[in-house]
Amino acid sequence: MDMDKLVSLCKRRGFLFQSSEIYGGLNGFWDYGPLGVELKRNVKEAWWHDMVRGHDDLALLEGAPEPFEMTGLDCTIIMHPQVWKCSGHYDLFHDYMVDCRESKKRYRHDQVCGRWVEAKGQTVFIATQQGGEEGLAETQQRALKFFNFRGKDIDQLQWHGPLVSLTTVKDFSRVLGPEAKELGTLTEPREFNLMFKTYVGALSGEEGAAFLRPETAQGIFVNFKNVLDSTRVRVPFGIAQMGKSFRNEITPRNFTFRSREFEQMEIEFFCHPKSLPDWYKFWRDRRYQWYLNLGLEGERLRLRDHDREELSHYSCGTADIEYAFPFLPPGEFGELEGIAHRGDFDLRSHMEGKLVRQGDRLVVELDSEGKPRHRGSGKDLSYRDDLTDERFTPHVIEPSAGADRATLAFLCQAYTEDEAPDENGKMQSRVVMKFHPRIAPIKAAVFPLVKKDGMPEAAQKIYRDLKKCFNVFYDEKGAVGRRYRRQDEAGTPYCITVDGQTMQDQTVTVRDRDTLRQWRVKADDCTTEITRLIEVGCQTPTRGV
Repeated sequence: MDMDKLVSLCKRRGFLFQSSEIYGGLNGFWDYGPLGVELKRNVKEAWWHDMVRGHDDLALLEGAPEPFEMTGLDCTIIMHPQVWKCSGHYDLFHDYMVDCRESKKRYRHDQVCGRWVEAKGQTVFIATQQGGEEGLAETQQRALKFFNFRGKDIDQLQWHGPLVSLTTVKDFSRVLGPEAKELGTLTEPREFNLMFKTYVGALSGEEGAAFLRPETAQGIFVNFKNVLDSTRVRVPFGIAQMGKSFRNEITPRNFTFRSREFEQMEIEFFCHPKSLPDWYKFWRDRRYQWYLNLGLEGERLRLRDHDREELSHYSCGTADIEYAFPFLPPGEFGELEGIAHRGDFDLRSHMEGKLVRQGDRLVVELDSEGKPRHRGSGKDLSYRDDLTDERFTPHVIEPSAGADRATLAFLCQAYTEDEAPDENGKMQSRVVMKFHPRIAPIKAAVFPLVKKDGMPEAAQKIYRDLKKCFNVFYDEKGAVGRRYRRQDEAGTPYCITVDGQTMQDQTVTVRDRDTLRQWRVKADDCTTEITRLIEVGCQTPTRGV
């Protein structure tokens, strides 16, 4: 799939717009248009229903170690600064960046790659931000230009190995930066904290400093005791939250994949330490199946366990659900969701203070005077089982998904080019967004075949009846074939046409977006029929693939 075609479609049909576009845009920020906001909302509502409201559906509970409860929260974006100090974000939430003194550009250290090349008695590292074939082509052209060669002189370039990360390079004096003309213009890597800083109240000094949250999880942990005290939930149970998070990414890129403002769908699932392995497997499998059920293709979706060196300092195990986005080189996958075993790190941190690893244990970090470096709340965040009288600090499984990345994956998966007959029966190429009916922005479109003979009135009645239950669209402009194609591009799974026969027997034509099959139903049964079709689609794991 051509990513440029999808980006163009997203703007043309109102899925996504560049933020502040009329002023030149702002890198790393995106606005959802009329269709995009419906698509993303449907993704979030499907997640909330399946993970929270429908958690006790017997079909979903297959494989669950035992019955469990789910509840929700909606926490503030700005919290007490001590939250981020005890969680480790204040000290550890950073990327390494390099600056180019020549181009004045800034790059994330681990996102720059390149190749070593030798010519004219000199060996240099040609850097690029591209991967795969594009990166190879760019480094070749830049090497020719750097050594003042023409295309016919390409054999004089002696390459040493494939594309490798800039993180493998120790001597920056021999590096040609991604947009530089001279060697040695990149600075040494330095830490860059990803949290957005702001100020609360009238004080603008450090005493009023606060941060926009970089994740939604910490709001759940600091409210753990409040949820226990205000509800009747018992361990095991989960707390879910959807909401905006902010990360000051050094180089946001790849459309909405890496943005500075994004929305998360997170669960913190609290369980007994002894049952943790079983719950970890349950959530890994359940979250992976969720994406399959909504139409992501198995070959482009994978579940990958982290190697030990990839794990966070507090994690005992993490698995990523990854998708083969079309902007990535062939064979590479991008993260959709992480399922992490966080142990008791977070609750203990907010009780005692910031934790650090000491051997196989996590202990409170102390300063030079032996005092906690970041003091915890001092609140008791342990759990007492009222049946066994056992007290323990629950362990946590965290399925953390990105609503924006999931929406982007569904957009990439849905984009299809094929052929369909026009109103005269002639085959024509079309672009169709094959969304699963459950997440499609518009569930059905209603057309009168012509704007006379009572057809618009009949069509509008059907439209108003359907609109009580679904997001539907009414269109009477242009030939019916063009109207079909407009809805195909919007991803509408079903179109309902009122024609001359409707005036005789009160039946209408229903057309399926993917199969192009058409059949007639009673006009009064349209709501029942569309409901049935969506429910059938929900039971078909790979519809539209």
